Amino acid sequence: MPKVRWQDLGRMDYALAWDYQTQLHRRLIARKQEHRHLKAGQYEQEHYFLVVEHPPVFTLGKSGSEQHLLLSEDERKRRGIQYFPINRGGDITYHGPGQIVGYPILDLECFFTDVHRYVRSLEEVIIRTLSDFGVTAQRLPPHTGVWLPPRPECTRPAPEEGFWEKFRKICAIGVHLSRWVTLHGFAFNIHTDLSFFRYIVPCGIADADKTVTSLSWEGGEAVEMAAVKEQLKRHFSAVFDCEMEALYD
Repeated sequence: MPKVRWQDLGRMDYALAWDYQTQLHRRLIARKQEHRHLKAGQYEQEHYFLVVEHPPVFTLGKSGSEQHLLLSEDERKRRGIQYFPINRGGDITYHGPGQIVGYPILDLECFFTDVHRYVRSLEEVIIRTLSDFGVTAQRLPPHTGVWLPPRPECTRPAPEEGFWEKFRKICAIGVHLSRWVTLHGFAFNIHTDLSFFRYIVPCGIADADKTVTSLSWEGGEAVEMAAVKEQLKRHFSAVFDCEMEALYD
């Protein structure tokens, strides 16, 4: 059973977290090259699962369009929002306080060599975690990520008109693989300020029947980030059939 080192980075600037996960990513690839005469599982490989909160930042995937960023550079800077084009898949998304960003850095040759299965597995971790908090979520092909179905019967307040009648994305997923080693991951809205998503076309999806949401809106009450992280850790271990161990620097 592979061991995955769990590390909570707390609140960290996006560039610092990107540099750190890139450093770990290169370390895993270097270990593969060092042991290339052996098969996966015949030597101890390192795997990591980082969780972090970022200050407000937009990131654009390599297949995305800058036209989906709806703010000018001056407006973006005035609002204190950083911006990074990066090498993950997908389009533009937002990271910010109240959101759990997860960066699994895994050598998939120690798990399974199937990119689609990897993305579906990340979705499954989020779906199971949401279930623990009384929220039923789903996939919505062909889109990636985790979604909630329309709830036209819901009469609670909402962040926008027609909110409960729409499909609502609660977790975005964008990954990159090199030599089967993963980079980037997911952005899971817990009590995220959803107003920031008005400044982008989230994930490049402009459909009128789709929007973004958070666990606090869907559950109708405050949720502790620490409690969500514990459930993420538990379900990640089960879905990826691995042993989680805390990493403290």
